[in-house]
Amino acid sequence: MKKILLIPDSFKGTMDSSSICSIMKEQILKYYPEAEVISIPVADGGEGSVDAFLSAMGGEKRRVTVTGPFFKPVDSFYGVVNKDTAVIEMAACAGLPLAENHLDPYTATTYGVGELIAHAAQSGCRKVIVGLGGSCTNDAGAGMAAALGIRFYNADNQAFIPAGGTLKEIKRIDPAGLLPILKDIEIIAMCDIDNPLYGPTGAAYVFAPQKGADEAAVIELDSGLKMIAERIRKDLGQDVSELPGAGAAGGLGAGFAAFLHARLQPGIQTVLDTVQFDKLLEDADMVFTGEGKLDTQSLRGKVVIGVAQHAKKWNVPVLAVVGDIGDGVEQAYEEGVSGVFSINRVAADFKEVKHRCKSDLALTVDNLMRFLVRLGY
Repeated sequence: MKKILLIPDSFKGTMDSSSICSIMKEQILKYYPEAEVISIPVADGGEGSVDAFLSAMGGEKRRVTVTGPFFKPVDSFYGVVNKDTAVIEMAACAGLPLAENHLDPYTATTYGVGELIAHAAQSGCRKVIVGLGGSCTNDAGAGMAAALGIRFYNADNQAFIPAGGTLKEIKRIDPAGLLPILKDIEIIAMCDIDNPLYGPTGAAYVFAPQKGADEAAVIELDSGLKMIAERIRKDLGQDVSELPGAGAAGGLGAGFAAFLHARLQPGIQTVLDTVQFDKLLEDADMVFTGEGKLDTQSLRGKVVIGVAQHAKKWNVPVLAVVGDIGDGVEQAYEEGVSGVFSINRVAADFKEVKHRCKSDLALTVDNLMRFLVRLGY
C-alpha cells in the first residue's frame, strides 16, 4: 500500500492549504484507492493557523475571553495538539480584523496574547507555539509582557502598560514578576519574515501604514521601537535591534525573544517539527507540496524548500504543484524537489484564473497521477 504525504502552503488569495489537501487527496485516491494519504495543511502564523494544526494533527480548540486590541474583551481561542502543545494565533486577539474601522497602532495592544499564553500554561501545556501574523499592533510585545507579569515604569516610577505610542515613556523594565510557570515552558514564535525591529526595513516603516499609520506616525512609532530596544539592552541585557524577525507583528518578535526567551523560527520548520515529519517520511512513497508562486524568495526556506530538504534525507520524491513558476528556481531541484508543475492551464490574468483555480488544481494532479500510473509507479 502506498503512503503519500500532502503538505502544501496556501495559494494566497485563492485556496487555503486544507482545501488544497482535499483536492489533491480526491484525485490521488481515484488512481490509488488503497493508498494511505496523510494531509498536513501548512499554517503561516496568521489567521487559520490553529485550524491548520488541528486539521493535521487532531486535538481540541479551547475558547477563552481575553483583552482585545483596544482593551475591550474579545472571544478568542487557541488549539492544543499532542496533549500538551498549545498553538496560538496572535491575530485571534490582536489582529487587523478585530480593529475593524478603528486602526490605531498608537494604542493597540498585545495584552491578550499574554493572556492566551498564561491560560495555556496554567492549563497544563508545556510547549507554546505562537503565530506572528496579521497584527494591528506596534507595541514590541510590551502588552503581552505586561499580561505575563513584567512591569514597565515611566519617569514618575509608575507602572503602566505601554502601547505603540507610549513605548518612548518606558524608563525601566522589571522582569521579576514574570509568571514562574513560564520558566519551564518551551515557547516558539512562528515567524516567516526577517525584518529587524526598527529602521527603514523595520516594523513601523514596512508594516505600520497598513495598520493606519501616516508618514508622521510611522516616524514616531519607529522611534518608540528604537527606544524600547535600548531599554531592553540596558535592563535585560539583550540586543534585539538586529535580530532577524524582531520586526514581525509590530515588534512582537522582539518581545518574544526579550521577555520570554522564545525561539523565532520559520513557520514551515515549526510545522515539520510539530507533526514529526521526518518520522512520517520513513516509509513514505511520495510527497506533494506547493505554494502560490515558486520563485527566488521561496528558495530562502519557505514551504516547498523546507519540505524538500527533509524529504531529500529520506530519498522520497517531492512533487511541487504551484500556481506560478518564477525565473531562477533551478536550485529547488538541488534542495530535493523532483519536479515543479504549474496549475495554470491558460494564459490569462490572475483576476480571471483565480476563479478556476480549484478545477485547474484538480486537473493538474489528475494528469500527474495518470502519468505515474502509466509508468507503473
